[in-house]
Amino acid sequence: MNSHIPRWQMSLVARVALAVALLLAVGGVLVSVAAFAYGRQAAQDAYDRLLVGAAADIAASISVDGGNLVVDLPVSAFQLLALAPDDRIAYRVTGPTGAVLTGYGDLPDPPETAGASPAFYDAAFSGEPARYAAITRRFAERNISGPVEVIVGQTLRARRALALDITRRALVLLAGAGVLMSLLAVFVVRSALRPLDRLAEAVAQRDPYDLTPIRAPVPREAEAMVGALNGFMGRIDQQVRAMRGLISDTAHQLRTPVAALRAQADLVAGEPDGARRDAIVTRIHRRTVDLGHLLDQMLSRALVIHRAESQRRETVDLRDAALEVVEAGDFALTAPGVEIRLIIGEDAVPVLGDLLSLTEAAKNLLGNAVKHGAAPVRVGASVAGGQALLWVEDGGSGPAPEYITRLGSRFAHDSVSRGDGSGLGLAIAAAVAQAYGGALALERVETGFRAALVLPLAEGAS
Repeated sequence: MNSHIPRWQMSLVARVALAVALLLAVGGVLVSVAAFAYGRQAAQDAYDRLLVGAAADIAASISVDGGNLVVDLPVSAFQLLALAPDDRIAYRVTGPTGAVLTGYGDLPDPPETAGASPAFYDAAFSGEPARYAAITRRFAERNISGPVEVIVGQTLRARRALALDITRRALVLLAGAGVLMSLLAVFVVRSALRPLDRLAEAVAQRDPYDLTPIRAPVPREAEAMVGALNGFMGRIDQQVRAMRGLISDTAHQLRTPVAALRAQADLVAGEPDGARRDAIVTRIHRRTVDLGHLLDQMLSRALVIHRAESQRRETVDLRDAALEVVEAGDFALTAPGVEIRLIIGEDAVPVLGDLLSLTEAAKNLLGNAVKHGAAPVRVGASVAGGQALLWVEDGGSGPAPEYITRLGSRFAHDSVSRGDGSGLGLAIAAAVAQAYGGALALERVETGFRAALVLPLAEGAS
């Protein structure tokens, strides 16, 4: 088992559910803080109104009797404060001179900054946090003149309970909404992934040899994946076709020469005449050389096709390919005395491709020119008509016009020639040109016959 492949991966549905859960958790914390703050403010506003109502009732009950202030505590004031039964209540009424008329004398005074009436402030009551409301009533009598201050306080138990209750209710609603959103997210993701399930099923039901493009309808977001998959299968299909073509060509081309070699070997084994035996051995040698040349071409074709499909394309100067072909000197032994000239300029001829494949194609063009053409043979690279050319020219007139249209196919033969054909040389060159978006051009020129790889210039080249 490949250790680099993880044994477990979270599904998209689980990932979405987890993301929603994390989002809800973070949102829940934020909503909890906001709900508690809102509940605390709402509870404070509600109970502040009760404090103000009770203080207003007490202030309204103060009257003047014989030059004295009389406080008749109303029952309604304490009924309002009794709405918070668990809280402790404190009150104080102070006259114009600052004397306590009734209530707790040790209650904290309002802060000096609280000039409005009513004024609210927080302070302790018997060691417990409390909330106070202060109301001022002014008297302007003949015997009594000045402000009378009424302070009513209450502990915070009911306020906290109300704030927590509001927060709890908000969290319950949030939890319900979160569960509903999670279920809805899972349903939506499953619905969105259903086309991918159908795509996977369609691919699984395919024949192993079916490499045609997938035509199943998929969402727009999955079109890139399907396009990449189709491209991948297309490359595999090309590799398979190349392999099948190589096997077919090998079987087709090797059957006859191998059978002929076997027959010649049988003849030489039973031939008593030495002269005839030497002649048969010579034919065997010639056929062996031809067979070796054919095998070299077939392997070369398999190599360049494979590299065209698998090798990363880089910017290549075709002048380097032409120079490599001439400097290699592969034809100095097989065709001694043939003049081969290099024709390149100072300007680069850049294309996107693979230098080895392009050089191999040029070698095959040169081999075909040396074998079937006439001296001198010229190899060059140039730019013409906005395209890059890697060409080989010879001084001959070339094949017949009707035969030129068939050159470039595998094992094409000229009926008026000695029986020799282009073999795989031009087919290799044509395959390389097609792999890099170009073509093989065969034409007569003023100086003879030219075979050229016509390729698009690399981007940015002129």
